[in-house]
Amino acid sequence: MEHILFLDIETVSTVEFYGQLDVRMQQLWAKKVEKLKLVEEQSPEQYYKNAGIYAEFGKVICISVAYLKNNELRIKSFCDENEKLLLQNFANLLTKYFSKKHNRLCAHNGKEFDFPYLCRRMLINSIPIPDILNVQGKRPWETNFLDTLELWKFGDYKHYTSLDLLAAIFDIPSPKENEDGSMIYDLYWQKKDYLRIKNYCEKDVLTIVQLFLRYQGKELLQDEQIVFV
Repeated sequence: MEHILFLDIETVSTVEFYGQLDVRMQQLWAKKVEKLKLVEEQSPEQYYKNAGIYAEFGKVICISVAYLKNNELRIKSFCDENEKLLLQNFANLLTKYFSKKHNRLCAHNGKEFDFPYLCRRMLINSIPIPDILNVQGKRPWETNFLDTLELWKFGDYKHYTSLDLLAAIFDIPSPKENEDGSMIYDLYWQKKDYLRIKNYCEKDVLTIVQLFLRYQGKELLQDEQIVFV
């Protein structure tokens, strides 16, 4: 497990309100909402709080990573209002410490969300994608990705299980004690509570590590084994 970098990301819309987008992006967002068949339920303005889940309309505000070293789990976060700086610092970490063939990245639903989102936002910010993240030209078995959701599916591609539910059935403390993902928009844009966002992201990445250990039939890490750096 010392060759695995566990990660979780938090994202929000690129601007706070739909009306702050330029006209072209407003039109494209409206088309997106229409394709999602949400027009009758929510207007583009109303649904804009969810724009952060789409890399074309959102941005990364926090990346928390965790790795095992000398029987300790070290957790580090990259949080910054400057997305380009945040992503560059994260890319530097990957290039410097996780560029070997045996290195792996692990996230929950990472193959569907975290990994492609990070790649897309790096391209938008003119940041070269580190090799461990870049899947272009690679066959599926040549990628360096692990996904705790995919591992739980056992080949059932229709099945989705949340991290919170898996934590519950494996008797892992819940990462959703006071917040959930739907609150990130308000915490970022309205409350400016970046510390809570960071803490929330770190709880998620810790839960991913604990879940991975459970998958291997191992004991959970204890508080004294967890170090925040």
